[in-house]
Amino acid sequence: CVNLELWCTVHDLMSSKAGSEVLFEKVGNAGVITLNRPKALNALNLTMIRHIYPQLKKWDKDSETDLVIIKGAGEKAFCAGGDIRAVTEAGKAGDSLAQDFFREEYILNNTIGTYQKPYVALIDGITMGGGVGLSVHGQFRVATEKTLFAMPETGIGLFPDVGGGYFLPRLQGKLGLFLALTGIRLKGRDVQRVGLATHFVQSDKVIYIETDQYTGKFIRKYLAILRTGPVIFLIVLIVFRLFSAGSVEEIMENLKKDGSAFALKQTETLSKMSPTSLKLTFRQIQEGARMSLQEVLVMEYRLSQACMRGHDFYEGVRAVLIDKDQSPKWKPSTLSGVSEQAIEECFSSLGERDLKL
Repeated sequence: CVNLELWCTVHDLMSSKAGSEVLFEKVGNAGVITLNRPKALNALNLTMIRHIYPQLKKWDKDSETDLVIIKGAGEKAFCAGGDIRAVTEAGKAGDSLAQDFFREEYILNNTIGTYQKPYVALIDGITMGGGVGLSVHGQFRVATEKTLFAMPETGIGLFPDVGGGYFLPRLQGKLGLFLALTGIRLKGRDVQRVGLATHFVQSDKVIYIETDQYTGKFIRKYLAILRTGPVIFLIVLIVFRLFSAGSVEEIMENLKKDGSAFALKQTETLSKMSPTSLKLTFRQIQEGARMSLQEVLVMEYRLSQACMRGHDFYEGVRAVLIDKDQSPKWKPSTLSGVSEQAIEECFSSLGERDLKL
């Protein structure tokens, strides 16, 4: 899976240097956040989370700050994901980072989702995993022709977290479920057409947003809104027909019966994913459709800790990131081997250790 490799290889470049990894400045009436790890495709670590959260709280109370803009340094990425390697090592060692990272990341996601001032994410480049969490819950998400969106977590024994259970089932038809299970990439204008971005501009015009007077009026001045195009509409219809099912097994049956090139490609993709992750994700999307963002994040924290207790996350990271053999040995290795009881346990309350927002 190309996007999974891209998402994970950035973690070979993780830096321990703090402070300069995220920059804050005031430009006019805007607070500007720059994710400043371009060599690591601006991958998000716990240190960065702990810098961003209090700054957002400060600007929210500041009468001289009218809006917040977040962007990524460099030419390639907004943010390619979270610090997966550090979380994996912590989980194996029983270190608290395996709890702290997810808990504090989700609290930050909720802060963005409930922010009282306009929050503008310039997703000009690769936007995956943790980068989606830093952008999609904000009021404005500006895509460009360089935007590459994906939530490829099922290929690494995880699930599309950072509030994926909230925003994905609210996309058209079964598109969110399709993106969640397959980890497929969306590029450029398509990110806006499906509703993940609110606006689209050419990359060379982003500078006008960044250097304007930073008032709410700039949204209407520079950002061109596009309606869903006919190609995307056709894909939504096909996905709705194939992914309307009561289980992952039923989806696989639909794909096999259809037999089209599109269906066969999705069958091949899904067959490479963690069976446990596929079933967790299917249930996550079902449940999340009826939940608030806060309820989803509590649910996802439970799922994150279930993954930390399990096998597939560590095996997925080994296969994709460490050994890079791209041949994970999932346990169980088939959908039929993943019991309903095992999935139910992943959604169980953690009691005093539940996420508190």
